[in-house]
Amino acid sequence: MKTDTIFYTLLQNLPSVLFELLEQSPTLALHYDFSSVEVKELARRIDGVFLPKPEYPQDPIYFVEVQFQRDDDLYWRLITEVFVYLNQYRPQRTCQIVVLWAKRSIDSGVPLVYQTLLNANQIHIVYLDELTDSSSSIGLGIIRMVVASENDAVQEARALINQVQQADATNRRNLLELVERILIYKFSNKTRQELEAMFGLTEWRQTRFYQEVEEETKLATKLETIPELLKVGLNIEQIAQALKLDIEVVRQAIEKQQHEK
Repeated sequence: MKTDTIFYTLLQNLPSVLFELLEQSPTLALHYDFSSVEVKELARRIDGVFLPKPEYPQDPIYFVEVQFQRDDDLYWRLITEVFVYLNQYRPQRTCQIVVLWAKRSIDSGVPLVYQTLLNANQIHIVYLDELTDSSSSIGLGIIRMVVASENDAVQEARALINQVQQADATNRRNLLELVERILIYKFSNKTRQELEAMFGLTEWRQTRFYQEVEEETKLATKLETIPELLKVGLNIEQIAQALKLDIEVVRQAIEKQQHEK
């Protein structure tokens, strides 16, 4: 999973973290719906958009960009997308642009022509590795874990899991699933069994994500046996029946395997 995808997943599940990063009240998240929006003229989508609910007409739109590698064109591209969006949808409210950089050294700086937006506090820049907030916020804890070195991330993850396990039952399941996704990304060299042992996780077997991965793993194992079944003379229909798979799934797997040869 790409790091920016993780952050957009985090913003979708814990929108309050945006306002914590901007040192505003986390309760402002209740005023917003998080989504992605299409910019037709550019044939692109802006992945991180906080659109205020109709009952909050004074609140600005927030456009959020997450960046974990150097991109000298980011500000040019993002600001162009924002202004095309504004022309396309013509919202009757103000807007704010937020850029979340992994670290300061990969930020090439806001172009001179857009410095007025920066000076007017319409562009907000946050360097995630410089966060000093030590609060008990689960959202900020997740960010600290993502940007930490692997050694430090172990301690961050353990503290985070303790927090999550103290949440109420409904939120605990959703938060645990989110933490689980990030652990698998962060410790990609570890098996799920190793992660369970490292962090004492047992509840995550109940999450939808865990079950989806389990099903994907079982499917991948079945698909790996197809070449051997073909060698012994089974046809597509027989293979599908033996593996309890849809015929079309087997056919597509065979085509892909032949293409990769």
